[in-house]
Amino acid sequence: MDKEIELCIHKTQYYETDQMGIIHHSNYIKWFEEARCHILDQMGFSYDKMEEAGIIIPVLNVSCEYKAMVHFGDTVIIIPKIEKFNGIKLEMSYKIYDAKTRELKTVGETKHCFLNKEDKIVNLKKGFKEIYDVFDNFLGVEFSF
Repeated sequence: MDKEIELCIHKTQYYETDQMGIIHHSNYIKWFEEARCHILDQMGFSYDKMEEAGIIIPVLNVSCEYKAMVHFGDTVIIIPKIEKFNGIKLEMSYKIYDAKTRELKTVGETKHCFLNKEDKIVNLKKGFKEIYDVFDNFLGVEFSF
């Protein structure tokens, strides 16, 4: 992997907060997706390209553990990592850090599978080797700031 990866940076918005000025818990899941899309773009296979190839990647499971609060006006860095990948299933982890203090705020994971447009399971290694290789090259790669 020669390419330098740009990390996903998110400036929190007022609409993401609850009445106490703290980021509402539902937004972290959206941030995971934001980081996932961001990294896929940089890997060279954006969601658009995969959908053009007839592949979709639904979320099967998501978990999120809140370590410390994020407030309105904070900027966070969301670091995704491909933890497991076999061409049929994909597991990703996420770490969310405060951009200024580097404090770990949240950790989480998502589990996915690869389907065709008829909602049938796809084995990327057999049918989409180019896409398989892209994911496989990023398996276990740690991104840091």
